[in-house]
Amino acid sequence: MTIFGTETEDRRILSSLALALVDHPRASLQELARAIGISKTTLYRFCRTREQLIERLMGHCTEVFSRAIETAELETAPVPEALSRLIANNVEHRELTAFVMYYWKEASWNPDTEAGWDAALDRFFLRGQQEGFFRIDIPAPALSELWVSTVVGLVDAERRGRVARSGLATLVERAFLCGARAG
Repeated sequence: MTIFGTETEDRRILSSLALALVDHPRASLQELARAIGISKTTLYRFCRTREQLIERLMGHCTEVFSRAIETAELETAPVPEALSRLIANNVEHRELTAFVMYYWKEASWNPDTEAGWDAALDRFFLRGQQEGFFRIDIPAPALSELWVSTVVGLVDAERRGRVARSGLATLVERAFLCGARAG
């Protein structure tokens, strides 16, 4: 459902709203609308309450993160390429990562979806271990958690101005691989 015009515009505004909620956690709908340059009426047509907005954003995040995992081709692409795509896909949507980091407790998060993401990442890291790309002394689920923590931590650091936006994907990859790569 497009509210603001095109699907691309909707995604851009959802990303802006996600970041506005992180930067202004107590803002009213009117203040959020003003922060991203739309009218309160436009935002109200999209979501009538702050709770609906958070739920809508969580649904959007679910779709985006699921697509990020899917388009990384974790099961079929060569491990280094899949890892680079996975990182790039997630860094591209860093506003949504920041939003989820701050609001995951307030929204109804589908545990089956999260379990599916965990399983996909675990399979990927296990495959990478079996192919000799990732070290084997760290269990695949722990590599998944380390990867997620690295992405989330560096995305938050970039948002707070501690890490440059330029080269963020490369930084995530280097930070992760220095502790996870075999040999």
